[in-house]
Amino acid sequence: MFENLSNKLETIFKRLRGYGRLNEDNIREALREVRIALLEADVNLNVVKEFIEKIRARAVGQDVMSSLTPGQQVIKIVYEELAAILGSTGSKIVFSARPPTIIMMAGLQGSGKTTTSAKLARMLLKDGQKPLLVAADVYRPAAIEQLNILGKELGIPVFNGNGTADPVEICRGALTDAKENGCRSIIVDTAGRLHIDEDMMRELKNIKGEIKPHEILLVADAMTGQDAVNLAKSFNEQLGIDGIVLTKMDGDARGGAALSIRSVTGKPIKFIGLGEKLDQLEPFYPDRAASRILGMGDVLSLIEKAQDSFNEDAAKKMQKKFREDSFSLADFREHLMQIKKLGPLDQILGMIPGVGKLKDKDVDESELVRIAAIIDSMTEKERNNHTIINGSRKKRIAKGSGTEVYEVNRLLKQFVQMKKMMKQFSKPGFMKRFGMPGNMLGAGRGMFPF
Repeated sequence: MFENLSNKLETIFKRLRGYGRLNEDNIREALREVRIALLEADVNLNVVKEFIEKIRARAVGQDVMSSLTPGQQVIKIVYEELAAILGSTGSKIVFSARPPTIIMMAGLQGSGKTTTSAKLARMLLKDGQKPLLVAADVYRPAAIEQLNILGKELGIPVFNGNGTADPVEICRGALTDAKENGCRSIIVDTAGRLHIDEDMMRELKNIKGEIKPHEILLVADAMTGQDAVNLAKSFNEQLGIDGIVLTKMDGDARGGAALSIRSVTGKPIKFIGLGEKLDQLEPFYPDRAASRILGMGDVLSLIEKAQDSFNEDAAKKMQKKFREDSFSLADFREHLMQIKKLGPLDQILGMIPGVGKLKDKDVDESELVRIAAIIDSMTEKERNNHTIINGSRKKRIAKGSGTEVYEVNRLLKQFVQMKKMMKQFSKPGFMKRFGMPGNMLGAGRGMFPF
């Protein structure tokens, strides 16, 4: 997500930080490169123009020019303006004071609307909102069957109208069913088309008029770039939407849709899809996205993922081991395996400040298996004290794990670097320097699984 843009901005800002002092020429050249990087990331031209002008106006001000670290000041400005065009603050679903809350999902075919409906239902179920899924797509082959399968997997009821072919009638029946069964939320999976047409819009307007949804969410494919932006603009003008769900963000290395859609439509991105699994839907936070674009990681999101996956005792033990510098390769292996619970490895590493840049370009889940094999080939003494691993031991470990010596060296190097970084994170008051609660890494709120 945002990988291409992030890499280009990192190169630009690395050069900018190298200047002892900045002048207007330095800033103008850097902003010209930022502008090109944004356009190559498929960001809307008008959004780019406005963004660059805001940064230029602030960057040539007295605060930057007189700063002892002008490069860092410019990066801070870019971060703030990136967060602003992404929406400034996160936007959540507004629940009705009188349940059920009705959420209508709209979008074109192929955007992932049905799967996203199920993902959202799973999220609401965890929040105690007892959802009902409504299969109102009567045109796409197997759409109803797909939602039934997903609902069964999640343990969430699906209303399909008992053979009724009228989407409006299905939605009307779903309202009655939800009230009778005490459902606190209703998620309506509507029909899409390959492109916007009058029939689709007429049907959506009829459904909207019948059920009066509290939220209309447009599901759009992030990988279509500016087509997704134009789609959102059209849906908002014709139907009126309350928010956007950008799917396939894990495959969108450019990020043009995410960086344009709020400015063009005035509507917030509420959720992003980061994979096909039912737990790979996340609330969208503009400030966190801006941080990831600038290579600063996304610590808060990682904390939230870890809180869902790791228990209080494990967090206490791990923080104590980091503080006492007793964390071993045996501990590393045990907890590294648990990273799988948090999601794809490349996404997780990208959330950790600094660590994301240490990872290989083509890191994948097999890397975890290879690391485990290397550690398993060590003796107990080696796992508990990595400093005794000399050249001959490395050869033996590599042979036993089916790897090369350089891979053993790389693992040991990354282990040492990670230990140093995590020891810093575990120090009291460290997180407060980032504007986060000091207990985020404390007992019962362990952020990292390793």
